[in-house]
Amino acid sequence: MKPVWHKGKLTTWKDDKGFGFIRSGNGSQDVFLHITALKETNHRPQVGDVICYQLTVDKDGRIHACNASIEGVVSKPIPITSYKAIKKETFKPKAKSSLIFEVLLLSLLPGLGAMHFALTTFNPIPLILYVVMSFLTFTLYADDKSRAKQGRWRVSERTLHLCEFMGGWLGAFIAQRRLRHKSSKVSYQIVFWVIVAIHIIFWLDWLLFGKKLVSLFLGIVFRG
Repeated sequence: MKPVWHKGKLTTWKDDKGFGFIRSGNGSQDVFLHITALKETNHRPQVGDVICYQLTVDKDGRIHACNASIEGVVSKPIPITSYKAIKKETFKPKAKSSLIFEVLLLSLLPGLGAMHFALTTFNPIPLILYVVMSFLTFTLYADDKSRAKQGRWRVSERTLHLCEFMGGWLGAFIAQRRLRHKSSKVSYQIVFWVIVAIHIIFWLDWLLFGKKLVSLFLGIVFRG
């Protein structure tokens, strides 16, 4: 059977990661393209390049481009070691240690507050919510990133923020760092960090100020 070739424009390219997405010619889907699919080119891919490619399906059933080339570019082998080096650098122990430190620092006050709440009120729900919702939110982030790569319907930002507000913000933070997802969109990050601040201020108030800040805030809101 004669191989079927497709043509589309590169709409997204992450040069440090070595992958991007091609908008198919009919605009029906975005196709995942990895640098290893472009084995012969002397030109680093850039947004706007026209890509000729074939489609293949990996073991997980995801469709992506293969045997790709950039239209109008002379063929020449391109070294991909830089992308491999960057990938290795990303997962060095130092980077992992930094993430662990950041997680411990962020979770210290809410964690102590939730444990204090459980011990003084015999109500472990906040502590349980942090664990369960963080796991659920991390899973949603991973699913949303997978959907983005496959050009499928995405998990709404409102759903992600709601899960973060319900206690899953720590899982979201870990997902942003580990999966590199939702970490560069400024509008999303603003809402995310407002949610984190709300949780930290609440437990700070609970532990140190006897709920005076929360009472003051509620009084201002209801008087307004």
